Amino acid sequence: MGFLDYVADVCYVPRSDGRKLKKHKQLQTVEIKIKMDCEGCERRVRKSVEGMKGVSQVEVDPKQSKLTVIGYVDPGKVLRRVRHRTGKVCDFWPYVPYDMVDHPYAPGAYDKKAPPGYVRNVLQDPQTSALARASSTEVKYTTAFSDENPNACVVV
Repeated sequence: MGFLDYVADVCYVPRSDGRKLKKHKQLQTVEIKIKMDCEGCERRVRKSVEGMKGVSQVEVDPKQSKLTVIGYVDPGKVLRRVRHRTGKVCDFWPYVPYDMVDHPYAPGAYDKKAPPGYVRNVLQDPQTSALARASSTEVKYTTAFSDENPNACVVV
């Protein structure tokens, strides 16, 4: 907490007209995994969030079963609204690009249902993240025989 925040809290004067100041929401990108079989499903998913207050852009990708909502919205409210309006099972997007994970073929990271180029986001899950992260000894051994390391051991 900074000095200006402290002074603002000490010198707080309530508004006389009885209205409270609202905090503005941050611009967020909400990614949701939802299964879409046809163009009708795609249209229903798009229309479920287009009318929400604060939504500025909606992108639907039926091949990846992905809905992307950009705007000044609460992610939990977007997920609840999609579930309620469509009646479909949906969840936040659980995948990250393949390059973000050190060991993408670890038991917790690899998922057959993931779109091409994506693996599960194991960095948020503490149980599976230990399997998907490289330890310091593994990094030492892999860099010892790397072509990019000028001091590497060369076996010819």
